[in-house]
Amino acid sequence: MHGILQDRARATRRSLLEAAACLFAQQGYAGTSVNDISARSGRTSGSIYFHYASKEGIALAVVQDGFASWTSLVTRYEDRSVPPLERLVALSHEIARALAEDSLTRAGARLWAERHAMNVQLPDPFVLWTTAATRLLAQAHAGGQLAAGVRPAPTARTLVPAFYGFCTLTEALEGPQALTGRLSDWWQLVLPSLQGGPGPGPAPVRRTVLVPPPGLPPEARTPSHSA
Repeated sequence: MHGILQDRARATRRSLLEAAACLFAQQGYAGTSVNDISARSGRTSGSIYFHYASKEGIALAVVQDGFASWTSLVTRYEDRSVPPLERLVALSHEIARALAEDSLTRAGARLWAERHAMNVQLPDPFVLWTTAATRLLAQAHAGGQLAAGVRPAPTARTLVPAFYGFCTLTEALEGPQALTGRLSDWWQLVLPSLQGGPGPGPAPVRRTVLVPPPGLPPEARTPSHSA
């Protein structure tokens, strides 16, 4: 009986989080009420307050639940047989897809942008992104694939907010469906400044199609720049 009750509790929390994530992503924190979440989830307000002490508690749980999937996402791009810069591009496409399509990711991004309206501290989403980017850039550096003077940690700290700002503005101006194509354009601009060449000066550019890691959607295949 105890196991059945636990399963029911987990199912209730999941339905509440999914309903809250959709509403937060669409309407923002201030524009979403507990009654809205109740109506969307089909659960009573009493049920919501049984599992979460407040709307802020639900918002925090939505963000944390989105973060819980990060580890499995990053591990998909740890195949050392694939060049690290290629894996960095592939990971960025996966994140952009989530920002465009996944309600938990979209809600987390919007809630973080509206964090000052809440009396709760949300985790910083960029720490995880920056750590992953730093690791991939460090692998590229160790393999002689980064341009001279490109340092992994400072570069990651610049790339991540630039990428996020690009995604946010592109969606605001053109809609989420434009992200994939525009991100490929962005990497065409950024990659030549990162990649090391065979000799002095910037690496010459030649368009070739990368073979993406397993599971990467075709639209995330991005041209490489090599000699």
